[in-house]
Amino acid sequence: MNADEFRRLGHQLVDWVAEYRERIEDRPVMSPVRPGEIRSRFPASPPADGGHLAEALALLEQDVLRGITHWNHPAFFAYFPSNTAYASVLADILASGLGVQGMSWQTSPAATEIEEVVMDWLRQMVGLSSAWSGVIHDTASTATLCALLCAREKASGFSQQDAGLQAGAPPLVVYASEQGHSSIEKAALLAGFGRSNLRLIATDAEHALDLLQLERAIETDRTAGRRPAAIVAAIGTTGTTAIDPLAGIAALAEQHDAWLHVDAAMAGTAMVLPECRWMWAGVERADSVVFNPHKWMGVGFDFSAYYIRDPEHLVRVMSTNPSYLRTAQDGAVKNFRDWHIQLGRRFRAIKLWFLLLDIGVEGLRARIRRDLENARWLKEQVDGTAGWERVAPVPLQTVCFRHVPLALADDESALAAHNLEIARRINEGGKAYLTPSTLKGRQIIRASIGSETTERRHVEMLWTALEEAARN
Repeated sequence: MNADEFRRLGHQLVDWVAEYRERIEDRPVMSPVRPGEIRSRFPASPPADGGHLAEALALLEQDVLRGITHWNHPAFFAYFPSNTAYASVLADILASGLGVQGMSWQTSPAATEIEEVVMDWLRQMVGLSSAWSGVIHDTASTATLCALLCAREKASGFSQQDAGLQAGAPPLVVYASEQGHSSIEKAALLAGFGRSNLRLIATDAEHALDLLQLERAIETDRTAGRRPAAIVAAIGTTGTTAIDPLAGIAALAEQHDAWLHVDAAMAGTAMVLPECRWMWAGVERADSVVFNPHKWMGVGFDFSAYYIRDPEHLVRVMSTNPSYLRTAQDGAVKNFRDWHIQLGRRFRAIKLWFLLLDIGVEGLRARIRRDLENARWLKEQVDGTAGWERVAPVPLQTVCFRHVPLALADDESALAAHNLEIARRINEGGKAYLTPSTLKGRQIIRASIGSETTERRHVEMLWTALEEAARN
């Protein structure tokens, strides 16, 4: 492909994406295909000859789109918001066109320095102090693993430089809410703590970590000769967006010299609103924080913001610094390859830069407030309608509920089947998509509001569809 053909096809592709976005509401939100259906549309062998890329645009509609679940659809209420604003799409094109490899300052100085700028902007936007330094990770899962590696090395006196966790020192323990994200468990296992040294703490009536249960677990472990190494506090759990008592957790972490990591993957975006920052009061006492602008904020996947108060400790844990990566500027600049697990780095910072140039902080705040108000509206419908039961508070944009007909009120098995059927009818109907889930043994339905194009009418449509599905 030469430059002229690139221009022609590029313009066509941008037009195709714009038209797709303009008509996305006409499509079923959840992909209706069966396993293997998309794969069967492709040849078993790769093309022997090139020159056929122009055919791809026609094949997108025929062979690809039926297999796409439309996360940017205004009636997408499943999982969590995962918006890709137009500005972020353009930034991805630019990042790919530049072909930047940003593993060190020298490999592309602009990639490093723009990342420093936008991560400091983001720090200011969510109200963190200048004590924090930020770096872009791919996902919160790897950031949480990085945090637990830092915790491990702090608690073990940098055992990785010697015998590691094989040295026979007292077992190191990690604590988190039973409602915390599965990535916490995975990170604890991958970091070598072992399943028997992971404590998933019971939660209270609002599904937040029970501080008294945490204190008892720590005391039990210390009495048994184990050492508390890390506590992960969830600000906005995955299931219900519950808010763990961060200030109390921070006090326990300080008392026992444990690393405190704050997982605010989705909820961190809400901290752009000053009125939401009560949710992570005490965050300045944490050691590390992660949240995902690639969710609710509108930065295209992948882009996780990881902040740490002691970057020198992070670099000591993560750096290997072989001779072939050393440069003359190393002492004077940040080499972000030493701030996380992977070596290679995309120019992700440009996506946040473009987004903020496009909508600004005030535009972002207006959209978040709209989503919070829409969630409150849905909460009011659930609370005010006979037969519906809300099963969790609504501090953010996720509403958790279930339908409880009188005839089934005493039969959890029948209630589970009934609510699964409601979710199935909504999702297979194509007009909206939400997530069935379980909460402490009960089958529930989650509606996560936050797509960039979701307006009140879409939430009203969802409620109408829910009531109709519950009656049938």
